[in-house]
Amino acid sequence: MAPARQKGLNFVGEFLRELEIQRGSSQHTVRAYRRELERLRGALVGDDPTASVNWTAITTDELRAFLAVRSEQVGRRSLGRTVSVLRSFFSYLRRVGLAEGNPASDISAPKFPRPLPRYLSERDLETVLADRELASESDARDLALLELLYGSGLRASEVVGLDWKDVSLEERRVHVRSGKGNKDRIVPMSRAARHALQQLSSVQTTTSRDRGTRQPIFRNQGGTRLAVRSIGRIVNAAMHKAGLPPMNPHALRHSCATHLLDDGADLRSIQDLLGHASLTTTQKYTHVSLSHLQNTHRRFHPRG
Repeated sequence: MAPARQKGLNFVGEFLRELEIQRGSSQHTVRAYRRELERLRGALVGDDPTASVNWTAITTDELRAFLAVRSEQVGRRSLGRTVSVLRSFFSYLRRVGLAEGNPASDISAPKFPRPLPRYLSERDLETVLADRELASESDARDLALLELLYGSGLRASEVVGLDWKDVSLEERRVHVRSGKGNKDRIVPMSRAARHALQQLSSVQTTTSRDRGTRQPIFRNQGGTRLAVRSIGRIVNAAMHKAGLPPMNPHALRHSCATHLLDDGADLRSIQDLLGHASLTTTQKYTHVSLSHLQNTHRRFHPRG
């Protein structure tokens, strides 16, 4: 029993290693996949850590029973993620020759309307970014962070991962290293972002010699790299100060893409800027712009 149990556990471990190494998934994604498979294991054999699971013999009915219980505990979006994990894991077992079929292939994910990305109007963004007091290093840091989130359409994790050697203020370029999917890309920097970074550079206590090393641009009060969760607090503080409702950092990225599209940028260029693997992901912004167009039509057309 022990060898079989160890072999079963290796199935999961090897799958998770493929996610991380070959597919470039983040540690957050790997942990989420692990949790879902641990839940399935618990549903099949209970809490006994010594019980073995024959992953290659699991049936569609067993998966449906597991999902039926899970649906009573979580919403449709979370349930959809569970279905996605099951499909991916059992597809892996089949692909590497450990199973003849995929018991999750016939299981449908729950349907729900895809919400349009939240974004700020250009006027609201002007309110957020204009006339900010720079009385301290943290003030300069927050402004530069907001300008990069919006001006270059960066993810929060990409912003906090930036070192000074990753930006060229002269050429107004940002080198995003190991973005989503572990992919690098180079994106333009707005004039406002360059100015904000210059202001931050002038007040940061970092010598010019250290600029070429891994010196993080965005640091906490202890001088170490800012955490991703801190970005949300900074963005919400900026929204509150501007008299706007709370927004997550991704809303600034969405705002960047939406405003570019509204002003005539093509989808392919926006795809490259945002680092989307598929143009389908970028196309969601066409729906945002259509919604904006419809609202404008209703408001200003004589028969709207």
